[in-house]
Amino acid sequence: MEKVLQINNLSKNYGSLQAVKDVSFTVNQGEVYGILGPNGSGKTTTLAVVLGILNANGGDYQWFDEPFTKLARRRIGSLIETPNFYPYLSLWENLKIVAKIKDAPESDINYALGVANLLKRKHTNFGHLSLGMKQRMSMASVLIGNPEVLVLDEPTNGLDPEGFAEVRNIIQSQAKEGKTIILASHILDEVEKVCSHVAILKSGELIANGRVGELLSSDETVHIQAENMEALLVVLNESAIVKNAKIVDDEIVVVLETDIKSTDLSKLCFEKGHSLSKIVVKKQSLEDQFLQLVKK
Repeated sequence: MEKVLQINNLSKNYGSLQAVKDVSFTVNQGEVYGILGPNGSGKTTTLAVVLGILNANGGDYQWFDEPFTKLARRRIGSLIETPNFYPYLSLWENLKIVAKIKDAPESDINYALGVANLLKRKHTNFGHLSLGMKQRMSMASVLIGNPEVLVLDEPTNGLDPEGFAEVRNIIQSQAKEGKTIILASHILDEVEKVCSHVAILKSGELIANGRVGELLSSDETVHIQAENMEALLVVLNESAIVKNAKIVDDEIVVVLETDIKSTDLSKLCFEKGHSLSKIVVKKQSLEDQFLQLVKK
């Protein structure tokens, strides 16, 4: 699989503030890669560095297995800050300027407006658009030049649920066309719905990365109590039916392997000489898991 972006021990300081610290991850072709973290976690700074907007203080990065060049830049469409469109010009006229800057054909304009569901509005002045339409217009400008990679920083920020869904549909349509998408967001639901892979940042450091389904999955958890919790924990972690188990407060939280039921767990504990005083099955939310990762 072709590597689109490889980041190695990237660091960026603003004076005494370390915004990004030794961050490393790889984005492969065709992935929808989310960079997830609370506000101030280093998401925007990381993207600004790899797009050549900011200089790194340490580490390095490569696009398409090569150092970042103007040729590589032409293969990337980015939305880091809100583009400055002329409010008194139509959508078509604004995108014609974008196409000229990117040395792209005017035929790209209809395509981009069509993807953004704005083709019927192409003669409308930009200043007359709603917030959601303006954000879709920003997405349309990214698509001019038909880039292979889309880099989007908080593309749904400030949008209502309808606007959120419209931007999400644009991202998903581009993913289906085989484009690689790198998406920074602090919204878990956004990443969970559109991304295949995720890197989670906290205070400038990478705390986890991998497939979304592996890092953030809605597994059931079984909460149990017994007289000898430490001994039972050893038994559980050695069992083939248990994915993982850990003591949280005054109970053991167990995630079972696929197709294993809580009755199987109860039977295992009984056979190993541990009588359970509590067994409760709960559905763990994605938000709970994300918060657990961030709080570690």
